[in-house]
Amino acid sequence: MGLLLPVLPAMMPTTTDLFASPDTSNGHASVRVGIGGWTYAPWRNNFYPAGLGQRRELEYASRQLRAIEINGTFYGAQKPATYAKWAAQTPDGFVFSLKAPRYITAGRRLAESGRGIEGFVHGGLAEFGDRLGPILWQLPPSRTFDASDLAAFLDALPRELAGQPLRHVLEVRHPSFQCAPYLALVRAHGVPTVFTDSPAYPSLADLSGDFRYARLMRSADEIPTGYAADALDRWAAQARDWAAGKDIDALPHVAPLQPQGEAREVFVFFISSAKHRNPAAAMALQSRVDAPR
Repeated sequence: MGLLLPVLPAMMPTTTDLFASPDTSNGHASVRVGIGGWTYAPWRNNFYPAGLGQRRELEYASRQLRAIEINGTFYGAQKPATYAKWAAQTPDGFVFSLKAPRYITAGRRLAESGRGIEGFVHGGLAEFGDRLGPILWQLPPSRTFDASDLAAFLDALPRELAGQPLRHVLEVRHPSFQCAPYLALVRAHGVPTVFTDSPAYPSLADLSGDFRYARLMRSADEIPTGYAADALDRWAAQARDWAAGKDIDALPHVAPLQPQGEAREVFVFFISSAKHRNPAAAMALQSRVDAPR
């Protein structure tokens, strides 16, 4: 399954192979590993094949990975035609996660963000069709936990779009969210919390929704695959466990572990840090997840 390995100059795939979709017939299709965005100049040296035009980078990246987190929407919503164009460049089975605009989550009161939420969600996201994955609502590090304010925000999140269910995930970045009342609130709304593998932000592995979402932020420049082999092995095992409905004792929790649950979809994204290593990290992790046990 060569497409899930980093592209090396000495082993350049054929033109046909470059844009073939990964074979997931023997893999763990419920685990999607990806990166943040697809436009980054250093990736033209170690991920994208030499001579590949920038306009084809999404087409290529979406055939090496199973998901991409769109960061550009964090700075402003795009036009519906842009969403449609992005979706059209990707293969069947691929999904995008979108970071919601920061003007919604960074406002003075989350409870007053209903109009912004509606404008973003109904402003063209339906153009993604079945390529639309979770919508990530990232709260700024300065926002502390306020139960009533957050409850109003969660109540305002639309649960479907064009007849299809919507999936929302919340990323919290202040330590005050590491508490039982927060966990009870998101569980009541069925909204997962991002597990953030970062030394800078709190990490909560407590399960609170029907899918799991992790953002890994420790890739290292000196490691070609971003994360060391043993770390990738560990994350592959944890991703499989999440997908099988298991809670993971080795990760930080606010509350006691949940009993064995139903299978769930898992999203794992390599974000920031040594960003030029993240595509290799994502492909290395996906290949481990997909490997027969």
